[in-house]
Amino acid sequence: MNGKRANSFWQRPRVVQIGGRPFVSEGLNEHFWDDFYHRALTMSWPGFFGVAISVFLIFNALFAMVYQIDPNGIANQFPKGLPGAFFFSVETLATVGYGDMHPQSVYTHVVATAEIILGMGNIAVFTGLIFARFSRPRAKILFGKHPIVRMIDGKQTLMLRAANMRQNLIAQASAELHLLRLHASPEGFQIRRIEDLKLVRDHHPIFMLSWNVMHVIDEASPLYGVPLENLESSEAALLLTIEGIDETTSQSMMARHQWGIKDVRWNHRYVDLIHRDSDGVSIVDYNVFHDVLPLDEEA
Repeated sequence: MNGKRANSFWQRPRVVQIGGRPFVSEGLNEHFWDDFYHRALTMSWPGFFGVAISVFLIFNALFAMVYQIDPNGIANQFPKGLPGAFFFSVETLATVGYGDMHPQSVYTHVVATAEIILGMGNIAVFTGLIFARFSRPRAKILFGKHPIVRMIDGKQTLMLRAANMRQNLIAQASAELHLLRLHASPEGFQIRRIEDLKLVRDHHPIFMLSWNVMHVIDEASPLYGVPLENLESSEAALLLTIEGIDETTSQSMMARHQWGIKDVRWNHRYVDLIHRDSDGVSIVDYNVFHDVLPLDEEA
């Protein structure tokens, strides 16, 4: 029983969102050091620096206790005891070299040498992680809260709005749209099916401001003729992925967003982003980026 409890301590449930519904995963053994590099890259900056500072303090506290095995091994130790040994450890690890406290026994020299070797590796790891976190490409793409379905050129069309928040050039931008929904076979076998939704234009040569991604709901579309209640009962969701090359950094970047079918607004339109002022200058108003209106309602 105790073994089962101890094992379940590491089996922390994780929650993912699919189609606006939470899915809790259980039974995955997850230890603190499992996939440490990924954890270090994905945790928040306060959490990362909290871990780094904690490791630094614990590392020096452990070496301070090792130094204290030889109470006379540090010359001019101040303050006496464990606090002085801790400060000496910090100075040794940082290679500050104030000169007031220094090793005066072979044992302390050996411990200081081991601390420098281990400390250099520790600093190198955290320096590399900080660089990796800063250099990792991040797409700042804003997605509209509500996809819409409306008639365009006499065809029922699904439209999703995206915008480049940096307003720099994303070259060779491409988009993929998928429909996720539960499917039950005649034998009663149920799976979550992923279906491609063909886009009117799946590439954008100069994605700098906004992009209206469109899918025509025709006979070839998985959405054609499917009642809304069927889509809701099958937990349907839309997944949009945008990839491209950031001109500023020349790095590939990717962003994705997911909407549940309840987020879709039928027979609506987006509020226009661009308008002209009295001087004829085009203004892009992102304050109305998420706004949608019924087709029979005036802007």
